Amino acid sequence: MLNLVLPKGSLEEQTLMLFKQADLEIKKTARDYNPTIDDPRIDKIKILRPQEIPKYIEEGYFDIGISGRDWVVESNSDVVEVADLPYSKRGSGKVKIVVATPIEKHINSAGDIKPYSRVATEYPNITKAYFDKLGIPVKTYFSYGATEAKVPEIMDIIIDVTETGSTLRRNGLKIIDIIMESNSKLLANKECWEDAEKRRAIEQLKTLLLSVIEARGKVLLDMNVIEDKLEDLIQILPALKKPTISKLYQSDYYAIETVVSKSEVNILIPMLKEKGAEDILELNISKIVH
Repeated sequence: MLNLVLPKGSLEEQTLMLFKQADLEIKKTARDYNPTIDDPRIDKIKILRPQEIPKYIEEGYFDIGISGRDWVVESNSDVVEVADLPYSKRGSGKVKIVVATPIEKHINSAGDIKPYSRVATEYPNITKAYFDKLGIPVKTYFSYGATEAKVPEIMDIIIDVTETGSTLRRNGLKIIDIIMESNSKLLANKECWEDAEKRRAIEQLKTLLLSVIEARGKVLLDMNVIEDKLEDLIQILPALKKPTISKLYQSDYYAIETVVSKSEVNILIPMLKEKGAEDILELNISKIVH
């Protein structure tokens, strides 16, 4: 039914992991660009560079795919942004398109950039729009990678993507402006989106993918507590909404179940025990479907 295109490169491994955890395992073949999947909603899969994906989806070569918002903007592609998929190579999901210059240069803001400075970037259209808005003429050079290595000997400024800024800092660069934030998106062709059957399949895939992302970094806590300590325990217990509480059969104890952030449990579990919680279980969660 659906032709799917996924990003090659830095996001590829994380994307394949996401699909596997969503029970949509994609199997690589000898032809790496044409993997397979055992799912009736997906006919064909292609793995291509994320820069190309939005335009191919717009033109109908694929029904759906994953690429960054930055490449949608850069390619000026008219596609449906079905869902944010906040994941990335490092896991945070957010990246920034930034303006960076050597630390030793006396450039601390975009307004300090001299006319006709040399700018290296993989985003020529975003770069042009940025400097046109500032009214600063620059010489833009397309970069095929390792953009940070081109300053100061070849270039004066770079416009590049970064998640933490650490690579830029290691190469003696400082960020002087942020042009935009970006994250991975589930994209759809407009005509495909208007097809009721295909749209239903896309919505189902979206539910599965988002349920995995929602579950990441969260765990399920189960515990028992005697009735006279129940209220005190509830006061310190976080939950997505409200904890599930049920009385144990022929007992003065209650069972409590709640979802909490994994980062909290090292502090939370000792506190729960102090408040009277017994038989505490910490369980991994594979999906959370709202």
